[in-house]
Amino acid sequence: MLLEWNRGFSNLISASDESRLVERHILESLAPAAWIRETGPKRIMDFGSGGGFPAIPLALAGVGEQWLLVESRRNKTLFLRKVSEEIELRGIEVELGRLEMLLGDSSRIGRFDAFTSRATLRLGPTLALAANWVIEGGSAYLWKGSRKDEEMAGDQHWERSWDHSGSFDIGNGQTSVSRFIRKTTRYAD
Repeated sequence: MLLEWNRGFSNLISASDESRLVERHILESLAPAAWIRETGPKRIMDFGSGGGFPAIPLALAGVGEQWLLVESRRNKTLFLRKVSEEIELRGIEVELGRLEMLLGDSSRIGRFDAFTSRATLRLGPTLALAANWVIEGGSAYLWKGSRKDEEMAGDQHWERSWDHSGSFDIGNGQTSVSRFIRKTTRYAD
């Protein structure tokens, strides 16, 4: 479905990544599944869901019970809804909008056990947004490339709300998933 939509309706992944769909998108999404599942998140928010990575592969692998996929592009949300329906994936809600614009919905603030993000903003701004949504002691899992350490050191404001709890290297180590644990001080800026 992803390749069909990518070629006909929407740019879900780059055309050059089509031949690497399994390796670059699906396996990179699934690689840390057991590691994430061990922490036991039930309600997970995925930011910048795009073509459904990492959320849909993780949900299929049994990570989490309820997922909120947030995507700012309408064509991508249509795809996410369609694929969830077609494969009868339960516990998936798709939200059209920018994450910072959803802050007006207080019913979701501080209600998620975990937050995932792959190929979105830099680390600092992503964690600043995630701090609004994740419960104390909850986790943020960020897929990052070779500049992860540079991003962590370059903007350390994230340390007000998060503790770095380790990383999971994927494949040759160019990409890793970093886990951050939400501190007990609520909604720090």
